[in-house]
Amino acid sequence: MNFAIIWFILWGVLWTVYFVLDGFDLGAGMLQPFIARGESERHAVAASIGPFWNGNEVWLLTAGGATFAAFPTAYAVMFSSLYSALLLVLFALIARGVALELRNKEPGAAWRRAWDSAFFTGSAAAALLFGVAFGNIFSGLPLDAAGYHGSLLGLLNPYGLLTGVLFVLLFLVHGALWLAIKTAGALSSRAAVAAKGLWLALVPVAVAFLAATAYATKLYDNYLAHPALFLVPLLAVAGLLGSRLASGLKAFLCSGLTIAMVTATGIIGLFPNLLPSSLDPAYSVTIANAASSPYTLKIMTVVALCFVPVVICYQLWSYRVLRQAVDPSRPSAQDEAY
Repeated sequence: MNFAIIWFILWGVLWTVYFVLDGFDLGAGMLQPFIARGESERHAVAASIGPFWNGNEVWLLTAGGATFAAFPTAYAVMFSSLYSALLLVLFALIARGVALELRNKEPGAAWRRAWDSAFFTGSAAAALLFGVAFGNIFSGLPLDAAGYHGSLLGLLNPYGLLTGVLFVLLFLVHGALWLAIKTAGALSSRAAVAAKGLWLALVPVAVAFLAATAYATKLYDNYLAHPALFLVPLLAVAGLLGSRLASGLKAFLCSGLTIAMVTATGIIGLFPNLLPSSLDPAYSVTIANAASSPYTLKIMTVVALCFVPVVICYQLWSYRVLRQAVDPSRPSAQDEAY
Protein backbone atom coordinates (compact mmCIF):
# COMPACT_ATOMS: atom_id res chain seq x y z
CA MET A 1 0.00 0.00 0.00
CA ASN A 2 1.42 3.38 -1.03
CA PHE A 3 0.78 5.57 2.00
CA ALA A 4 2.37 8.59 0.30
CA ILE A 5 -0.35 8.57 -2.36
CA ILE A 6 -3.01 8.03 0.29
CA TRP A 7 -1.78 11.08 2.16
CA PHE A 8 -1.63 13.15 -1.00
CA ILE A 9 -5.32 12.35 -1.46
CA LEU A 10 -6.07 13.13 2.20
CA TRP A 11 -4.07 16.36 1.93
CA GLY A 12 -6.24 17.38 -1.00
CA VAL A 13 -9.43 16.39 0.82
CA LEU A 14 -8.50 18.47 3.87
CA TRP A 15 -7.92 21.60 1.78
CA THR A 16 -11.12 20.95 -0.17
CA VAL A 17 -13.26 20.59 2.96
CA TYR A 18 -11.67 23.71 4.46
CA PHE A 19 -12.45 25.86 1.44
CA VAL A 20 -16.03 24.58 1.26
CA LEU A 21 -16.71 25.22 4.95
CA ASP A 22 -14.73 28.38 5.64
CA GLY A 23 -15.65 29.71 2.19
CA PHE A 24 -19.11 30.77 3.33
CA ASP A 25 -17.64 32.37 6.47
CA LEU A 26 -15.24 34.44 4.38
CA GLY A 27 -17.98 35.25 1.89
CA ALA A 28 -20.35 36.45 4.60
CA GLY A 29 -17.62 38.63 6.07
CA MET A 30 -16.95 40.26 2.70
CA LEU A 31 -20.68 40.84 2.12
CA GLN A 32 -21.56 42.32 5.51
CA PRO A 33 -20.88 46.01 4.65
CA PHE A 34 -22.87 45.78 1.42
CA ILE A 35 -26.04 43.89 2.29
CA ALA A 36 -26.55 44.54 6.02
CA ARG A 37 -28.70 47.55 6.87
CA GLY A 38 -28.35 48.74 10.45
CA GLU A 39 -26.87 47.21 13.55
CA SER A 40 -29.42 44.39 13.84
CA GLU A 41 -28.58 43.05 10.37
CA ARG A 42 -24.83 43.46 10.82
CA HIS A 43 -25.14 41.51 14.04
CA ALA A 44 -27.23 38.86 12.24
CA VAL A 45 -24.50 38.35 9.61
CA ALA A 46 -21.91 37.78 12.34
CA ALA A 47 -24.31 35.57 14.29
CA SER A 48 -25.02 33.40 11.24
CA ILE A 49 -21.40 32.18 11.18
CA GLY A 50 -20.49 32.75 14.83
CA PRO A 51 -21.09 29.18 16.05
CA PHE A 52 -19.33 27.60 13.06
CA TRP A 53 -16.26 29.55 11.97
CA ASN A 54 -13.87 28.22 14.62
CA GLY A 55 -14.97 24.64 13.90
CA ASN A 56 -14.34 25.22 10.21
CA GLU A 57 -10.83 26.44 11.02
CA VAL A 58 -10.07 22.97 12.39
CA TRP A 59 -9.75 21.76 8.80
CA LEU A 60 -7.15 24.43 8.04
CA LEU A 61 -5.13 23.44 11.09
CA THR A 62 -5.44 19.78 10.13
CA ALA A 63 -4.34 20.51 6.54
CA GLY A 64 -1.30 22.38 7.83
CA GLY A 65 -0.53 19.68 10.36
CA ALA A 66 -0.90 16.95 7.76
CA THR A 67 1.51 18.80 5.46
CA PHE A 68 4.03 19.07 8.28
CA ALA A 69 3.77 15.42 9.31
CA ALA A 70 3.21 13.68 5.97
CA PHE A 71 5.31 15.88 3.68
CA PRO A 72 7.80 17.76 5.85
CA THR A 73 9.97 18.82 2.92
CA ALA A 74 6.98 20.44 1.21
CA TYR A 75 6.07 22.14 4.49
CA ALA A 76 9.61 23.50 4.87
CA VAL A 77 9.76 24.78 1.30
CA MET A 78 6.27 26.26 1.47
CA PHE A 79 6.81 28.14 4.72
CA SER A 80 10.22 29.40 3.69
CA SER A 81 9.25 30.32 0.12
CA LEU A 82 5.79 31.73 0.85
CA TYR A 83 6.47 32.88 4.40
CA SER A 84 5.40 36.50 3.88
CA ALA A 85 2.24 35.56 2.01
CA LEU A 86 1.26 32.90 4.56
CA LEU A 87 1.96 35.33 7.40
CA LEU A 88 -0.43 37.80 5.79
CA VAL A 89 -3.06 35.04 5.56
CA LEU A 90 -2.54 34.32 9.26
CA PHE A 91 -2.97 37.99 10.19
CA ALA A 92 -6.13 38.17 8.07
CA LEU A 93 -7.65 35.10 9.74
CA ILE A 94 -6.74 36.45 13.17
CA ALA A 95 -8.40 39.78 12.34
CA ARG A 96 -11.57 37.97 11.21
CA GLY A 97 -11.72 35.78 14.32
CA VAL A 98 -10.96 38.55 16.80
CA ALA A 99 -13.56 40.79 15.16
CA LEU A 100 -16.25 38.16 15.58
CA GLU A 101 -15.37 37.67 19.22
CA LEU A 102 -15.02 41.32 20.23
CA ARG A 103 -17.59 43.31 18.20
CA ASN A 104 -20.33 42.77 20.79
CA LYS A 105 -18.19 43.25 23.88
CA GLU A 106 -18.88 46.99 23.92
CA PRO A 107 -22.09 48.83 22.93
CA GLY A 108 -20.42 51.81 21.27
CA ALA A 109 -21.08 52.40 17.58
CA ALA A 110 -17.45 53.32 16.84
CA TRP A 111 -16.25 50.14 18.54
CA ARG A 112 -18.53 47.96 16.44
CA ARG A 113 -17.73 49.80 13.21
CA ALA A 114 -14.03 49.22 13.82
CA TRP A 115 -14.49 45.49 14.31
CA ASP A 116 -16.88 45.25 11.37
CA SER A 117 -14.13 46.80 9.24
CA ALA A 118 -11.67 44.21 10.57
CA PHE A 119 -14.24 41.48 9.82
CA PHE A 120 -14.52 42.61 6.20
CA THR A 121 -10.80 43.26 5.68
CA GLY A 122 -9.69 39.98 7.23
CA SER A 123 -12.23 37.96 5.23
CA ALA A 124 -11.41 39.65 1.91
CA ALA A 125 -7.64 39.47 2.40
CA ALA A 126 -7.71 35.79 3.40
CA ALA A 127 -9.87 34.82 0.40
CA LEU A 128 -7.68 36.73 -2.05
CA LEU A 129 -4.38 35.52 -0.60
CA PHE A 130 -5.45 31.88 -0.51
CA GLY A 131 -6.27 32.16 -4.19
CA VAL A 132 -3.00 33.90 -5.02
CA ALA A 133 -1.03 31.25 -3.11
CA PHE A 134 -2.72 28.32 -4.82
CA GLY A 135 -2.50 30.05 -8.21
CA ASN A 136 1.26 30.28 -7.82
CA ILE A 137 1.48 26.66 -6.69
CA PHE A 138 -0.54 25.59 -9.72
CA SER A 139 1.70 27.53 -12.12
CA GLY A 140 4.91 26.54 -10.34
CA LEU A 141 7.36 28.27 -8.02
CA PRO A 142 10.89 29.37 -9.01
CA LEU A 143 12.68 26.52 -7.27
CA ASP A 144 16.11 25.06 -8.02
CA ALA A 145 18.92 23.36 -6.12
CA ALA A 146 19.68 26.60 -4.26
CA GLY A 147 16.08 27.01 -3.10
CA TYR A 148 13.38 29.58 -3.81
CA HIS A 149 14.14 32.62 -5.97
CA GLY A 150 10.88 34.54 -5.85
CA SER A 151 9.53 37.47 -3.85
CA LEU A 152 6.21 38.55 -2.34
CA LEU A 153 5.56 40.95 -5.22
CA GLY A 154 6.45 38.20 -7.68
CA LEU A 155 3.51 36.19 -6.38
CA LEU A 156 1.19 38.95 -7.59
CA ASN A 157 1.49 37.82 -11.20
CA PRO A 158 -1.50 37.81 -13.60
CA TYR A 159 -2.36 34.13 -13.12
CA GLY A 160 -1.97 34.32 -9.34
CA LEU A 161 -4.21 37.39 -9.16
CA LEU A 162 -6.78 35.77 -11.47
CA THR A 163 -6.91 32.75 -9.17
CA GLY A 164 -7.25 35.11 -6.20
CA VAL A 165 -10.22 36.88 -7.83
CA LEU A 166 -11.76 33.48 -8.62
CA PHE A 167 -11.52 32.45 -4.97
CA VAL A 168 -13.02 35.76 -3.83
CA LEU A 169 -16.02 35.40 -6.16
CA LEU A 170 -16.53 31.72 -5.32
CA PHE A 171 -16.62 32.58 -1.62
CA LEU A 172 -18.84 35.62 -2.17
CA VAL A 173 -21.47 33.53 -3.96
CA HIS A 174 -21.14 30.80 -1.32
CA GLY A 175 -21.48 33.34 1.49
CA ALA A 176 -24.48 35.02 -0.12
CA LEU A 177 -26.27 31.68 -0.48
CA TRP A 178 -25.43 30.88 3.14
CA LEU A 179 -26.92 34.16 4.35
CA ALA A 180 -29.98 33.56 2.18
CA ILE A 181 -30.77 30.34 4.07
CA LYS A 182 -29.32 31.24 7.47
CA THR A 183 -30.98 34.65 7.97
CA ALA A 184 -34.57 35.80 7.72
CA GLY A 185 -36.56 38.74 6.40
CA ALA A 186 -35.17 41.45 4.16
CA LEU A 187 -31.57 40.43 4.83
CA SER A 188 -32.22 36.94 3.48
CA SER A 189 -33.92 38.32 0.37
CA ARG A 190 -31.09 40.78 -0.21
CA ALA A 191 -28.53 38.00 0.09
CA ALA A 192 -30.38 35.87 -2.48
CA VAL A 193 -30.40 38.78 -4.94
CA ALA A 194 -26.69 39.39 -4.27
CA ALA A 195 -25.92 35.74 -5.00
CA LYS A 196 -27.50 36.03 -8.45
CA GLY A 197 -25.57 39.18 -9.30
CA LEU A 198 -22.28 37.76 -8.05
CA TRP A 199 -22.87 34.58 -10.04
CA LEU A 200 -22.93 36.65 -13.22
CA ALA A 201 -19.53 38.08 -12.28
CA LEU A 202 -18.17 34.64 -11.34
CA VAL A 203 -18.92 32.92 -14.65
CA PRO A 204 -16.59 34.97 -16.91
CA VAL A 205 -13.82 34.83 -14.31
CA ALA A 206 -14.19 31.04 -14.09
CA VAL A 207 -14.03 30.76 -17.89
CA ALA A 208 -10.94 33.01 -17.96
CA PHE A 209 -9.33 30.87 -15.24
CA LEU A 210 -9.90 27.64 -17.17
CA ALA A 211 -8.44 29.19 -20.31
CA ALA A 212 -5.46 30.74 -18.53
CA THR A 213 -4.72 27.46 -16.76
CA ALA A 214 -4.03 25.83 -20.13
CA TYR A 215 -1.26 28.37 -20.82
CA ALA A 216 0.12 29.17 -17.37
CA THR A 217 0.23 25.68 -15.85
CA LYS A 218 0.62 22.00 -16.63
CA LEU A 219 -2.49 21.02 -14.67
CA TYR A 220 -4.24 19.62 -17.72
CA ASP A 221 -1.50 17.08 -18.45
CA ASN A 222 -3.00 14.52 -16.09
CA TYR A 223 -6.46 15.04 -17.58
CA LEU A 224 -5.22 14.59 -21.14
CA ALA A 225 -3.43 11.41 -20.07
CA HIS A 226 -6.54 10.11 -18.28
CA PRO A 227 -9.65 11.66 -19.91
CA ALA A 228 -11.99 10.15 -17.31
CA LEU A 229 -10.63 12.74 -14.88
CA PHE A 230 -12.45 15.45 -16.83
CA LEU A 231 -15.50 14.39 -14.83
CA VAL A 232 -14.13 16.49 -11.94
CA PRO A 233 -14.12 19.88 -13.72
CA LEU A 234 -17.43 18.93 -15.36
CA LEU A 235 -18.90 18.47 -11.88
CA ALA A 236 -17.58 21.95 -11.03
CA VAL A 237 -19.47 23.33 -14.02
CA ALA A 238 -22.59 21.40 -12.99
CA GLY A 239 -22.34 22.79 -9.47
CA LEU A 240 -21.92 26.31 -10.82
CA LEU A 241 -25.06 25.98 -12.95
CA GLY A 242 -26.94 24.38 -10.07
CA SER A 243 -26.08 27.24 -7.73
CA ARG A 244 -27.87 29.58 -10.15
CA LEU A 245 -30.82 27.43 -11.15
CA ALA A 246 -31.62 25.97 -7.73
CA SER A 247 -32.70 27.87 -4.62
CA GLY A 248 -32.35 27.64 -0.88
CA LEU A 249 -30.29 24.81 0.56
CA LYS A 250 -29.91 23.10 -2.82
CA ALA A 251 -28.25 26.20 -4.29
CA PHE A 252 -25.91 26.41 -1.31
CA LEU A 253 -24.93 22.74 -1.66
CA CYS A 254 -24.31 23.23 -5.39
CA SER A 255 -22.06 26.17 -4.56
CA GLY A 256 -20.15 23.95 -2.14
CA LEU A 257 -19.82 21.32 -4.87
CA THR A 258 -18.36 23.97 -7.19
CA ILE A 259 -15.70 24.99 -4.67
CA ALA A 260 -14.89 21.36 -3.89
CA MET A 261 -14.51 20.38 -7.53
CA VAL A 262 -12.49 23.49 -8.44
CA THR A 263 -10.06 22.67 -5.62
CA ALA A 264 -9.99 18.99 -6.60
CA THR A 265 -9.33 19.92 -10.23
CA GLY A 266 -6.20 21.80 -9.22
CA ILE A 267 -4.95 19.14 -6.83
CA ILE A 268 -5.48 16.31 -9.33
CA GLY A 269 -3.61 18.36 -11.91
CA LEU A 270 -0.68 18.77 -9.51
CA PHE A 271 -0.16 15.05 -8.91
CA PRO A 272 2.48 13.79 -8.21
CA ASN A 273 3.81 17.25 -7.40
CA LEU A 274 3.13 19.19 -4.25
CA LEU A 275 5.14 22.26 -5.26
CA PRO A 276 6.12 22.16 -8.93
CA SER A 277 9.18 24.09 -10.05
CA SER A 278 8.73 26.64 -12.82
CA LEU A 279 12.49 26.55 -13.52
CA ASP A 280 13.13 22.85 -13.93
CA PRO A 281 10.77 19.92 -13.17
CA ALA A 282 13.73 18.10 -11.62
CA TYR A 283 13.57 20.50 -8.66
CA SER A 284 9.85 20.06 -8.02
CA VAL A 285 8.76 18.94 -4.56
CA THR A 286 6.85 15.70 -5.11
CA ILE A 287 5.17 13.10 -2.95
CA ALA A 288 8.19 10.86 -3.61
CA ASN A 289 10.91 13.23 -2.38
CA ALA A 290 8.88 15.00 0.31
CA ALA A 291 7.05 12.18 2.12
CA SER A 292 7.80 10.98 5.62
CA SER A 293 8.80 7.39 6.25
CA PRO A 294 6.25 4.67 5.44
CA TYR A 295 5.96 3.83 9.13
CA THR A 296 5.14 7.44 10.03
CA LEU A 297 2.51 7.62 7.29
CA LYS A 298 1.04 4.30 8.43
CA ILE A 299 0.65 5.57 12.01
CA MET A 300 -0.88 8.82 10.72
CA THR A 301 -3.38 6.84 8.65
CA VAL A 302 -4.53 4.89 11.71
CA VAL A 303 -4.88 8.11 13.71
CA ALA A 304 -6.81 9.79 10.89
CA LEU A 305 -9.19 6.84 10.59
CA CYS A 306 -9.90 7.09 14.32
CA PHE A 307 -10.35 10.83 14.77
CA VAL A 308 -11.47 12.38 11.47
CA PRO A 309 -14.87 10.62 11.64
CA VAL A 310 -15.32 12.06 15.14
CA VAL A 311 -14.71 15.59 13.84
CA ILE A 312 -17.12 15.04 10.95
CA CYS A 313 -19.85 13.70 13.24
CA TYR A 314 -19.41 16.58 15.67
CA GLN A 315 -19.63 19.18 12.91
CA LEU A 316 -22.70 17.55 11.36
CA TRP A 317 -24.32 17.54 14.80
CA SER A 318 -23.51 21.21 15.39
CA TYR A 319 -24.93 22.26 12.02
CA ARG A 320 -28.10 20.32 12.73
CA VAL A 321 -28.59 21.69 16.25
CA LEU A 322 -27.90 25.28 15.12
CA ARG A 323 -29.85 25.08 11.87
CA GLN A 324 -32.41 27.74 12.80
CA ALA A 325 -32.16 30.95 10.78
CA VAL A 326 -31.12 34.16 12.52
CA ASP A 327 -33.87 36.78 12.42
CA PRO A 328 -32.52 40.38 12.60
CA SER A 329 -35.87 41.56 13.96
CA ARG A 330 -35.45 39.40 17.09
CA PRO A 331 -32.42 40.57 19.12
CA SER A 332 -32.90 37.75 21.62
CA ALA A 333 -32.59 35.18 18.82
CA GLN A 334 -29.37 36.81 17.69
CA ASP A 335 -27.88 36.64 21.16
CA GLU A 336 -28.88 33.00 21.44
CA ALA A 337 -27.31 32.26 18.06
CA TYR A 338 -24.01 33.77 19.04
